[in-house]
Amino acid sequence: MADHLTVLTTTDSEDKARALAVGAIEARVAACAQISSPVTSVYWWDGAVQTDQEWTILFKTTAARYEALEAYIKGAHTYDTPEIIATPITHGSKEYLAWVSKETTEA
Repeated sequence: MADHLTVLTTTDSEDKARALAVGAIEARVAACAQISSPVTSVYWWDGAVQTDQEWTILFKTTAARYEALEAYIKGAHTYDTPEIIATPITHGSKEYLAWVSKETTEA
């Protein structure tokens, strides 16, 4: 298992994306969160095809803090079923990954 992860979620406004990002950083469940410009999402929901504008948030965290980050996203998110997808970081700058570990260490 990888020691570090990127974790992706989306939300329906820039303000909500910023709030999710800031909350995760303040809770020390992510070291960094990047908010991307709106994307158009097309998906099935409630038996029909939906099309909406969403903002993507990419969190950098450790595998050890993943469950806490997931719990934070589920608790703070306004969606019934928020997208939460974790991808292992298999390679990266040793200094950057050390920083991610340091910034996500519980006090």
